[in-house]
Amino acid sequence: QLQLTESGGRQVQIGESLRLSCVASGAENINFATAYFRQAPGQERKFVAAIRWSGANKYYSDSVRGRFRISKDHARNTVYLQMDNLKPEDTGVYFCAADKSGRGTGPWDNWGQGTRVIVSS
Repeated sequence: QLQLTESGGRQVQIGESLRLSCVASGAENINFATAYFRQAPGQERKFVAAIRWSGANKYYSDSVRGRFRISKDHARNTVYLQMDNLKPEDTGVYFCAADKSGRGTGPWDNWGQGTRVIVSS
């Protein structure tokens, strides 16, 4: 059973950086893609970034392209989201999700519990 666990969320100031981690377990034989989504208060969950199993293909939403960077460490079964130049609109709960087809475009069948990021002035 594939399980995902996020960490790294906290409150930061505008312009600061933060790195989120998503650790996968129970999926040694599945070449899945991983994505980060975020959900702002009162809004629906939205796509942020995704990475294919190999790490060669990465996808970003327009709102974070150039500021966020997704990467993975196979040895640690971990996908990172480096977030730079954070803005108040980046505030929300960040979830990681797995696409077991490996395409990186969904469906996103497995989800973590989320980690909260607050960007304040």
